Amino acid sequence: MSDAEGAPVILSNAPCSFPWSVLAERHPALIRKVRNAFPYAPEQQRALDALLKNCAEGVIEPLGAQAQDREQWEVWGREHFGRSWFDAPFLWSESYFYRQLLESVGYFAPGPWRGIDPFRPFKLAELDTPEADGELAALDDLAHQPVEDQELALLHGSLWGNRADLGFRLAGADGETAGSPQLVADDSELLRSLFAGGTLCVVADNAGRELIPDLLLIDHLLRHGRAGRAVLHVKPYPYYVSDATTADVVDAVRHLAAAKGAAGESGHRLWSAMTDGRLTVRAHPFSCAPLPYADMPDDLRAEFAGADVTIMKGDLNYRRLIGDRFRPATTPFATPTAYFPGPVAALRTLKSDVTVGLDARTEAALVAAEEQRWRTSGTHALIQARR
Repeated sequence: MSDAEGAPVILSNAPCSFPWSVLAERHPALIRKVRNAFPYAPEQQRALDALLKNCAEGVIEPLGAQAQDREQWEVWGREHFGRSWFDAPFLWSESYFYRQLLESVGYFAPGPWRGIDPFRPFKLAELDTPEADGELAALDDLAHQPVEDQELALLHGSLWGNRADLGFRLAGADGETAGSPQLVADDSELLRSLFAGGTLCVVADNAGRELIPDLLLIDHLLRHGRAGRAVLHVKPYPYYVSDATTADVVDAVRHLAAAKGAAGESGHRLWSAMTDGRLTVRAHPFSCAPLPYADMPDDLRAEFAGADVTIMKGDLNYRRLIGDRFRPATTPFATPTAYFPGPVAALRTLKSDVTVGLDARTEAALVAAEEQRWRTSGTHALIQARR
C-alpha cells in the first residue's frame, strides 16, 4: 500500500503494550482453557504444553512436514521463522498462533480429533444466555417500528454485537462492563445509501451473539429489497477463538428458527434464503491468511468489486482492511482503503491499536479522558464507509 510508507508495522515486543499482552497473557490463558474444554489424549496435551512453552520462551518454527498447508505457511513465514514470537508483526504472530493451536489438537490430522472445533463449547455457550434471549425477544417490538428505523437499529445491533468477542472476554477484559459505549465515527447514512438492491458482501467476524445480529441485518436487507443477494464470508476453519465458520452460521440460523416471534420468522427466512441462493456462505482460504486485504488474491478481489458494498465486521477485519500499522487516528478512512476494489464499510468496536478516520477534536477528547485506553477497551465503536 503506497500510503503505508512511514507507518510502522505493529509488533508485540514492547512490554505492557496491548499486542504484548495478547501474546504474553491472552494466548497462554486460551491454551489452558482449550485444554480443559476437551478430554484430549496425552498426545494433544503434550503438544499444547509445548506450544505454551514455545510461545513464551522459544522461536517461531515451521509447521510439521505432514501439515497440508506447510508450503503456504513457509511462504508467509519465511521472514519470521527463527525469530521470537514477539518480534514478528503482531497480525502475523496472532494468526500463526491459532494455526499452531489447531495443529496441536489434531484438527487437520487423520484421527478422531480431525475437524473438531476447539472453540465450539465457548461459541455455543454464547447462544444460550439470558442476554441472548432478551435480544431476540426485543425483535418483537422492533417489528412494529417503521422500516427505516428497523434498519438503523439492526445496523447498530450488528455493530455493537462485536462486544461479544470471546477472545476479548477470555482475557478478562469484557468491554461490556468497562464504561459507557461511544460511537467515535458514524458514516451510517453513507453506508445505508450503498444498499442498492444488488449484491451485499458481509465479511463476518465472530460467531454466537455477534453473528446473530449480522444475520438479522442481512435478513432485513433481503426482505425489503435493499439487497438482492448476500454473500457472507466466514473462516474456512476455527480461528481467533470466536471467528465464525460455516458450522457456526448453521448453528445461528437454527437457533433463530427455533425461537418464538419475530426472531423465529427471521430464522426461517434466512434458512430459505440459503437454500434458494439469495444468501451464500463463502469460506475463502484468504480469510485465514496473516495478511492485509491489500494482498488479496484476484478471485476475491473480483468478488468484492462486483458488490454494491462490502461490510467488514469486527476488529481483525478492520486491521486487515486498514493494515496493521501505527497510523495517525486522523488519517482519512479513504486513504488506507483506496486499494479496495469497490465500496467498503467497517463496523467495528475498538479492541486494538489501529484506528483511522477520526476528526481531531474527537481524538483529542478521547486522549484527554482515557489516554490511549480508548483504542483497546471495547467500549468505543465506529461505522466507516467510502464509495
